[in-house]
Amino acid sequence: MRFTIPVLALLISGPAAAACTVPVAPPAAERPEKPVLPQKPACLDAKGGCPGWEAYTYSDQIKAYNAQIQAFRPIAEAYVQKLNAYVKASADYAQCEVKVLQGQ
Repeated sequence: MRFTIPVLALLISGPAAAACTVPVAPPAAERPEKPVLPQKPACLDAKGGCPGWEAYTYSDQIKAYNAQIQAFRPIAEAYVQKLNAYVKASADYAQCEVKVLQGQ
């Protein structure tokens, strides 16, 4: 038992232990929120259709939504890249820890 502590100290303080970098996930606060699709008016599916003003209003809402989605896409892709980098860093960290345990 008295040899266990020095051996553990060597394992923990060895150069390989210092090389393992713990990955940090991107903050959830940075996760972009997808714009909400406007609700389709019920009259759009009705036999008589929608009054002109309601159809135009819905069309304007869809145009605004499309503009929001175009702005959202690069922000979402950047966040996905951060998540993918975190996944890779996690795999690298796990591999490093395995090597430390194996004494490499």
